[in-house]
Amino acid sequence: MAYHIAANQLRSTRILNVKTESPTVKTFTFKDKVCARAKPGQFLMLWIPGVDEIPLSILDANEDGTVSVAVKKVGEATQALHNKKTGETIGIRGPFGNSFTLKEGKILMVGGGTGTAPLLFLAKKSASKATKLVFVIGAKTKEELLFIDKLEEICGKRDLVATTEDGSYGIKCLATTSLETLLTKERFDMIYTCGPEQMMQKVSDLAEKHGITLEASLERLMRCAIGLCGSCVVGKYRICRDGPVFTASQLKEAKSEFGVSKRDFSGKRIPLG
Repeated sequence: MAYHIAANQLRSTRILNVKTESPTVKTFTFKDKVCARAKPGQFLMLWIPGVDEIPLSILDANEDGTVSVAVKKVGEATQALHNKKTGETIGIRGPFGNSFTLKEGKILMVGGGTGTAPLLFLAKKSASKATKLVFVIGAKTKEELLFIDKLEEICGKRDLVATTEDGSYGIKCLATTSLETLLTKERFDMIYTCGPEQMMQKVSDLAEKHGITLEASLERLMRCAIGLCGSCVVGKYRICRDGPVFTASQLKEAKSEFGVSKRDFSGKRIPLG
């Protein structure tokens, strides 16, 4: 109980490092001893003083207390965060939510956009347990592919499958197209996925078709992160409390919304892009 109370308390910390990953994504590193105990798949709430508080998947958490998040510039709050420099103050709550289940055997990960961040964290933890680790990563262009070098170090060049929609890097196709080809050739024990929801819906369908266990990390509008506001509801689930990691059977229960719609600030359901 004390851990959960500490997790929900707002702590101030200073930015230790800012790294540009792509034209729209930066990685921010800071120290927070509570979030440093986070597991892959969990998220935190980052407060930009005077602006807003936003949910972010945890990219990395280390014994020395350092924590990293990857942030895509999409609105006022993320723009304000992108403008911050090393040494400036931010607020942190978390970690929140559940985590991926670490499995042994042949592991397959499918990531898109900043959804690659929690999967990179998971890949680091899974590398010693997995007999084989294959990562399929997709983006629209080469410059939007994130953490390629780090993933190659973990998986090896042979087991990193990169796809781009414009063909500027790797295979010219959607990540799910490469996944479908891969699954016809090789059997895996577990699939983990995070990224655009319509991509994850397709990954879930393929996992079911091939009889493979799946876990997916979902993203939604979050305000409280402790299950009170209801802004992150998907079906009967609250992403912040019941997730953000869900099994295939849970996703089936939320099939009327998963990959179909999300809720806006007023709570109204709106179609996914």
